[in-house]
Amino acid sequence: MNINVSRRGFLMGSAAGTAALLVGVNANGVLAAGSVAAATDLNPFVKIDADGTVTVIIKHFEMGQGTTTGLTTLVAEELDADWSTVQTAFAPADNERYSNLFFHAQGTGGSTSIANSFMQYREAGAAARDLLVRAAAQSWDVDASSIAVDNGILTSGGNSGHFGEFIAIAATLEAVEKPTVKTPDQFKLIGSDKLHRKDNSGKTNGTAMFAMDVNLPGMIYAAIMRSPKFGGTVVSFDDSAAKDVGGFIAAQVLPNKAGVVAFGKNTWAAFQSRDALSVQWDFSQAETRSTDTMIADHKALLDAPQFDANHEVPLASLEPVLARAAKTIDAEFTFPFLAHAPLESENCVIEPTKNGVRVHDGCQFPTFTRPMVAAALELDPSQVEIRTLYAGGSFGRRANATSDYNTEAAMAFAVSGRKVPVKLIWSREDDIRGGYYRPMSAHRAKIGLDADGKITGWDHRIAIKSIVKGTPFAGMVQGDIDPTSVEGVSESLYNVPNFGVGLSDFQTPVPINWWRSVGHTHTGFVMETLMDMLATETDQDPIEMRLAMLDPAGANQARMIEAIKQVREISGWKKGDKRGFASHFSFNTCVAVVADVTVEDTSVHVNKLFMAVECGVAVNPDVIRAQMEGGAGYALSAIFRNEITLTDGEVDQSNFPDYELLRNHEMPAIEVAIVQSNNAPTGVGEPGVPPTAPAVANAIFAKTGKRITDLPMTKAGFDFV
Repeated sequence: MNINVSRRGFLMGSAAGTAALLVGVNANGVLAAGSVAAATDLNPFVKIDADGTVTVIIKHFEMGQGTTTGLTTLVAEELDADWSTVQTAFAPADNERYSNLFFHAQGTGGSTSIANSFMQYREAGAAARDLLVRAAAQSWDVDASSIAVDNGILTSGGNSGHFGEFIAIAATLEAVEKPTVKTPDQFKLIGSDKLHRKDNSGKTNGTAMFAMDVNLPGMIYAAIMRSPKFGGTVVSFDDSAAKDVGGFIAAQVLPNKAGVVAFGKNTWAAFQSRDALSVQWDFSQAETRSTDTMIADHKALLDAPQFDANHEVPLASLEPVLARAAKTIDAEFTFPFLAHAPLESENCVIEPTKNGVRVHDGCQFPTFTRPMVAAALELDPSQVEIRTLYAGGSFGRRANATSDYNTEAAMAFAVSGRKVPVKLIWSREDDIRGGYYRPMSAHRAKIGLDADGKITGWDHRIAIKSIVKGTPFAGMVQGDIDPTSVEGVSESLYNVPNFGVGLSDFQTPVPINWWRSVGHTHTGFVMETLMDMLATETDQDPIEMRLAMLDPAGANQARMIEAIKQVREISGWKKGDKRGFASHFSFNTCVAVVADVTVEDTSVHVNKLFMAVECGVAVNPDVIRAQMEGGAGYALSAIFRNEITLTDGEVDQSNFPDYELLRNHEMPAIEVAIVQSNNAPTGVGEPGVPPTAPAVANAIFAKTGKRITDLPMTKAGFDFV
């Protein structure tokens, strides 16, 4: 069950206002507890009701990646709660109280949910347990050390009671500032393969609420005609034909002139009315280039990079080093724009409230959505309430800095008159043709080798549009370098001498955003393809060569070594196998992949993937395996088929027939090994993507001798079957 309410509504949700114990962090950042009535300065992570029900407050939204299960596991483990009865509730929008500790903002992304919340939620659970034990000891007049807790029941001698029986006393006690948490040998839930996901039942029986499911009294529907070229603006429009559509209500230009919104009595009426509009556009500031021209422009930027991403080894210093090399490996790579294509297209509902508005959304970044919606409606952010619901995927799409679809909905609500709820829905075509994209990019590398095949220098150049420059995320920029443009290259775990990295920022009005694994989606492919080329050129086993280039004294290198050794073991890898291998470090996680493929003429089938992941403590092994499998499938769709191309600035693709996702019958068998570790947990939502693609490409090379450097692989003449 999922509860979605405002903070005030949540705090006041219990009868009589005192019939629940809340445990969380107070305004001073210290663990605290209290009743609902006394919890004005408390951001609760745990709520325990009088009937013993435990509710875990989830500060990271759920888009299928398993946060509701993972965060609940942490609390339930330390609390010794009954897993089958623990419930979850999404936290209200409150940047100060429910901030992502890594972002210093309320938001979900970067595979950070479990990593940043690991101790926070465990300590909240441990503090709650300690309070209940002390309350029971006081109630029973026994020593607290005599009390055992199991499945939500406290016992001591002949005394027994569930959590709810002690919340009144517990609410009067002071929480310990640093509670004792369990050691790994005491875990019962963390690391268990037997836990059912907390969102399984609702998503199976249809009771789980997504934003697409919201239907409010008096609600009208909105669809937007956007510029066919990115950066175009409305000059004028004619809605004569739209007035003939049954259910048409009205059409209005958005305040920012980026489109015309059509209102209808239902989704179909809104879409049909929108499609019947005739709009005149101003394309003077729009993107008008075609894909081939944009690729050429990227490559031209590689000739003279704007910035040195590795200041210790400027590119200019590599010229004499590479000139003296006995041999060089030269390669150039290109990557297309990619759509995120989540199965639930963008949508949200905005309704009027007494004090402002309420947004119903699978909201990934409340920190941005609240002020963006507020600005569009000339409200204070405190007047914008967000009701977070499940999201049917995102892969980065919902986490854009402009909160585009939320802002559009706010503008549509504004021009509608602000009196009734407005539901904005993007069609699949809207998202493929006019959404945000993984940026197009190009790489060029020259690797110098001495007579013994040892690396003497590495010149690596990247051209790509910056994701964060000019956005609220600009604080991530280091000097002139957007780290998302060079990650995966600049912090490679391999010991490479004289490693220079150059970067150029491509400019285009095409909106770009993080796509599952962000920069690693292209840098991982390039680095691991180059490593395979190096192994081939020097006649080394691809796995042994990589192991030799990793320093076991380095913490992350040692972790990667363990992942590589584990995948070598489970795959039965032998030198000379016509298989593909790749490994990559991203989001503080190490993943190694062995790929087995069959190639017949130009048809490729991926038979099996072996994956090993070192992600610290495995909180939910089943979720980890699912994320590795899902990441691999996402990567296969992208490398074999997917690309967003433009003709005169307009996107050619429109829906799944021409932006085709992987089908169930095409998914290979996948065996995932999780490296046993007591390190703090790291990310798993994205790290499975980067090494999958080069492992498959390297397997194709092993089979055919054909090296793939331009994606998708259809450019090399290969089809996926």
